[in-house]
Amino acid sequence: MSTHKTLVFHASGGNLVISAMHNWHITVSDDATASERYAAEEFQKWFNQAARLTLPLDTMLNDGQIIIEASSTLGNEDVEITVDSRQIQISGGMARGILYAVYQFLEELVGIRFLTADHTYIPDASALQIPCGSYTYSPPFSFRWSYYRENSDAPEFAAKRKVNTVTDAENLGGKTQQQLINHSFHALVPYGTYGESHPEYYALVDGKRDTNTHGGGPQLCVTNPEVIEVAAESAIRQLSERPEATNISVSQADTAAYCQCETCETLNEAEESPMGSQLMFVNAVAERIEKAHSHVKVGTLAYWYTRKPPKTLKPRHNVQIQLCSIECCTLHAIDNPDCEQNQAFCQDTNEWGKICDDIWIWNYNTNFRAYDLPFPNLRSIAANVRYFLKNNAKGVFMQANGNGLTGEFSDLRNYLLSQLIWNPHLDADAHLNEFVNLHYGAAAPPILEYIAFLHNNVEARGLHPRCFPTPEDVGLDAESAQTIFDYFQQALILAEKPEIRARIEKASIPAYKAMIVAGGEMPSEKRQTLIDEYITLCQCYNMSHAAETQAAEAYFEELRSE
Repeated sequence: MSTHKTLVFHASGGNLVISAMHNWHITVSDDATASERYAAEEFQKWFNQAARLTLPLDTMLNDGQIIIEASSTLGNEDVEITVDSRQIQISGGMARGILYAVYQFLEELVGIRFLTADHTYIPDASALQIPCGSYTYSPPFSFRWSYYRENSDAPEFAAKRKVNTVTDAENLGGKTQQQLINHSFHALVPYGTYGESHPEYYALVDGKRDTNTHGGGPQLCVTNPEVIEVAAESAIRQLSERPEATNISVSQADTAAYCQCETCETLNEAEESPMGSQLMFVNAVAERIEKAHSHVKVGTLAYWYTRKPPKTLKPRHNVQIQLCSIECCTLHAIDNPDCEQNQAFCQDTNEWGKICDDIWIWNYNTNFRAYDLPFPNLRSIAANVRYFLKNNAKGVFMQANGNGLTGEFSDLRNYLLSQLIWNPHLDADAHLNEFVNLHYGAAAPPILEYIAFLHNNVEARGLHPRCFPTPEDVGLDAESAQTIFDYFQQALILAEKPEIRARIEKASIPAYKAMIVAGGEMPSEKRQTLIDEYITLCQCYNMSHAAETQAAEAYFEELRSE
């Protein structure tokens, strides 16, 4: 349990011996909220299994008891636990904090591990002794999204991972009211509504008004006064329909075709960044929104062509800036001084920090070109999260293959991402090793060797893969692909149980993909066998997408038609 040092502990002396708790009760009040009652039921379910006890739920106070209740004096997601020889008090903020407090107790003080939606490791804790004292924790990020479909498909599991962005379910404490800052021009000034009657509302590109709606486009002419008014009215109307909202996105489309009209370009040149005209627009819309919804923040992306802050313009006090690291190397930590590719992002982050105290992060943790290709970013995740924290980010969106299932090490990576955005100071290597050993059992050694080989191979070749890498970008050739494939074949031989073999088969899909796309010349019969086995595995383990914009079945058809 030494790897889960999240709770701050203040000892009071002595230990609570679990084996002496056989007459205890789990106490929850008669008027408990849905999340309090669910938290108590979850505690009963998992604690009883680990402790080999049968502790009943009760509404009466008893001599020996575990009291589970939310506290209005704690922050929404704060955790507070007190342990003595006759009582355990588990408290958390309303409404998610109480559930997180229960899971933190079970993880850190009992040793349970919520690894995947269908794999919870439950140790024998019947002889465990818990040190008496107080345990507290406050998460540093108020917005935490490990963006995997495994979380959205299983919100109960997402709650165990303390991902607070996927469900409104009352028993799970709901989700943070901070919305993801995202592309929104298409929703604020829809091209279908205004394109024909007001083409001047949209970006002038190469002398023509853009009509391309890909990526939520076209971009807006952000210096057009009418566009400012239409966007503001649209945002205010949306907020009136969502009174619970605490922020709204006013942000560019996902395309580089920004407006080059004379007014926009003059402002951009003066501000030495296309963020000049963009931020002027966002500030103007934010000023109007504040008059109607004074509590609402206005979020915009510092993304792609807008990442560099303007020379003189500053965000209004009600504007949020979400920095996007799409150009960064994913192998190396963002603040690695030896990685030239990441230095511009660090410089921009520093400059934004000087003019804005409401910073959010959009970070990339998958290969959007091929979800199931080996992707060497496991060594940089922890350092990146700590970098975001050091630079005062309030929340982190860790984008991965959120629209697909069975991406490369999606189980492991989701576990690591969610752990680290809950507590950036955890030992990532220890957590990775623990997950692999618990999840793959006796087959763990070759899988750990694969992870080391993948990262070392890319490092040795001097490569700097981003989030759309080709096989060559991640160091794949015929020799390395075969080496990777062999690691998983070794792991399959070591699988001692059917469920572990299934986990290894799922994890081996990228090894087959590596052979198919980078395995070099081989007999046609061997290649066909690899393709057949790859497709069978993908279908068996419900792989839905081969890439961000390609369904798995469409990719299978491409392979079959070779």
